[in-house]
Amino acid sequence: MAAWAAEEFEGAELGDGRLNTRLIKLVERLADRPTASIPGACADWAETQAAYRFFDQSSRTKRGLGWEDVLDPHLQRTEARMQQHPVILCLQDTTELDFNGQRIAGLGPLSFEAQRGMYLHPTYAVTPAREPLGLLDAWMWAREPKDADGRRSGPLESLRWIEGYERLAELAPSLPTTRLVYVADREADILALMQRAHALGTPVDWLLRSQHDRALPEGGKLWAGVLESTVLGQIEFTLPARHGQVQRLVRQEIRRRRIELRAAEGGRFEATCLIAREVDAPDGVKPIEWRLLTNREAASLEAAVELIDWYRARWEIELFFHVLKNGCRVEALQLASVPKIELALAVFLVVAWRLARLMRLGRVHPDLEAALFFAPEEWQAAYLLGKKALPKTRPCVREVIRQIASLGGFLGRKCDGEPGVKSLWIGMQRIRDFVQGMEFMKKTHAL
Repeated sequence: MAAWAAEEFEGAELGDGRLNTRLIKLVERLADRPTASIPGACADWAETQAAYRFFDQSSRTKRGLGWEDVLDPHLQRTEARMQQHPVILCLQDTTELDFNGQRIAGLGPLSFEAQRGMYLHPTYAVTPAREPLGLLDAWMWAREPKDADGRRSGPLESLRWIEGYERLAELAPSLPTTRLVYVADREADILALMQRAHALGTPVDWLLRSQHDRALPEGGKLWAGVLESTVLGQIEFTLPARHGQVQRLVRQEIRRRRIELRAAEGGRFEATCLIAREVDAPDGVKPIEWRLLTNREAASLEAAVELIDWYRARWEIELFFHVLKNGCRVEALQLASVPKIELALAVFLVVAWRLARLMRLGRVHPDLEAALFFAPEEWQAAYLLGKKALPKTRPCVREVIRQIASLGGFLGRKCDGEPGVKSLWIGMQRIRDFVQGMEFMKKTHAL
């Protein structure tokens, strides 16, 4: 664990070398026991106090230690990982963090005005094969309450989608051999975002789920116009089981139409609308239909299928939020103010990425050596705790991840597929406890 944390936060400039060391140790502890509270993750009371002192840095100096300072080394490492890939999907979305009932200064209303909490909006980089590479950007904020007229002061929240594209446009020149694709759900279907991309020369491709059935210049509505076009072809994929829904095969027809949108500076620019509509859905099941907007032409079935696969990869940011909120339990943080919460979130964002990445590596790069991602005592502990003999040759990452997940309840049957995040993080905790116990025994016998 220590090796990856030190590497991920190498070059941190927190203004004090001791803070850099404390940050790395804190990340190690929280990654070891992500579901525990801060006291539960730390080894003793002195370490717990050190963790709380670290979060107090948000107010101890004149400027204060900001969450951006903590996250910056990871952002740089993410960019370095991106250079190794020809295409990177830059996923954006917003999630609510509910701290209702907690005494935290600076919280604001959530979806319901009486709820208290804050919002998080990251940019999450993944490969088309869905390997998470890390974070590229983030926004954290608490809403202002509505006034007597029902209006809310502060910047328009829709601006974060446009600013997110602008930050990627600034990054693109430093990655000349990597194509960046901005991928977002319905909330990002904002004409001003597409206009801004056009004004910048579209240095980053964009792919959005359509929310607005726009009027076409020649008359009629967008979605009906697309559905009148010729079917490009069909695709099939397996929809995983989730939220009480069984796994099933989905077959969709793909249609495409090139359209014109109004440019901000006058005139028009072209975009493509794709509609993937499910056919022959089972009785009682709502057919799956995706309406997508993109700057890319997608003139062939192969190009359209590629874009649909990229959109389906957007699920990775939902998985990331799941790890952050249910695995790392960030909504249970007991800190006194929003700046302290933000510092903690910056740490947990990296911890959540690490957990999500480990889960995906067993699927994306199953044959890589486990030693690239785990210390020897960690992967060996997975076998010892599972009462299995150590392999004679160094195992691959898929074997070790499945072994770790089995310690968290993963059964590994043919029908079970690959391990999920929950079994993985439980298994990681058991391994770390075992490794720490062995380290203690070695020190005791050495005295």
